[in-house]
Amino acid sequence: MRAAVNTEYGDPEVVRVTEIERPVPGPGEVLVRVHSAAVTAADSRLRAARFPGGFGPIGRLALGLRRPRRTVLGNCVSGVVEAIGGESPGAGGARLRVGQEVAGMTGARMGAHAEFALAKATRFVPKPAGVSHDQAAGVLFGGSTAVHYLREKGRLAPGSSVLVVGASGAVGTNAVQLAAHLGARVTAVTSGANAGLAERLGASTVIDHSAPGTPPASSGHGHRHGRGHGHSHVPYGLAERFDLVLDTVGVLSPASGRRLLTERGVLLLAVADLGQTLRSVGRVKSGPAPEKPEVFAELLELVDRGLLEVVVESVHPLDDIVAAHRRVDSGRKVGNILVHP
Repeated sequence: MRAAVNTEYGDPEVVRVTEIERPVPGPGEVLVRVHSAAVTAADSRLRAARFPGGFGPIGRLALGLRRPRRTVLGNCVSGVVEAIGGESPGAGGARLRVGQEVAGMTGARMGAHAEFALAKATRFVPKPAGVSHDQAAGVLFGGSTAVHYLREKGRLAPGSSVLVVGASGAVGTNAVQLAAHLGARVTAVTSGANAGLAERLGASTVIDHSAPGTPPASSGHGHRHGRGHGHSHVPYGLAERFDLVLDTVGVLSPASGRRLLTERGVLLLAVADLGQTLRSVGRVKSGPAPEKPEVFAELLELVDRGLLEVVVESVHPLDDIVAAHRRVDSGRKVGNILVHP
């Protein structure tokens, strides 16, 4: 089968499309013919071994010290069941069948940037007929991360005030919509070019971080770690305080983020270095988002009902995988980048 393979860490150019052996499902596994897969910020970090500060040694030990152990990236997939290994019930015990349309995340095994992806059957849920493969692949990463932070870590309640920093990315576009759907009043931080998108997705207020005169998220590198100048600096010059602040891009620190909180507000750091993670106690929360099939099913239902828009910037053939990685690396993608193996 054809797959996008990287046998070394580095820039997007280390990824090449080649023929590899098609995997065979064992007991409890399914082989899915990939119709659409997302190229995410996680794929970019894994390809380059570019981890948040302090996580480098841990990441290398887990993924391969000198070169990747898993050479085919991609974790978010939508496709059709090609083969089933023995008794392989899907998520929730539902029986999967050959030819069924499914969507899911493959976990640490990755492998979705290929014609076929192999994973445990319990990682897949049926894809509703009214949801396209692109929508399904696009909603999984950002949607499940947003749900985890807003609902599970943040305990978002109707009527809450929510600030979403990085509102135009894969996580941010979902967070704005899900917060509004759950009855929150949403303020979005994004560039002026994406202000209209944030408003359409449900933000009542948009902060253009690129506008002349807008104070930055932090007062300098030292401030990001709780040192240096500007201890009275409030990110973006905001006067309002929020019940939940979700930073999807890693520009806030526990110190700077706390300045944006109400008395009982919670700071949610979806991207945090090791020091920030260790300081994430009490009203500051960080850490990886789990991949829960029941959340996948919930997100797909919201998409099917027209209550959640999956923002897709571009779709690439597998042969254009390097360009997809370059766009993700730019940090300026809007919503999701997808590939069609």
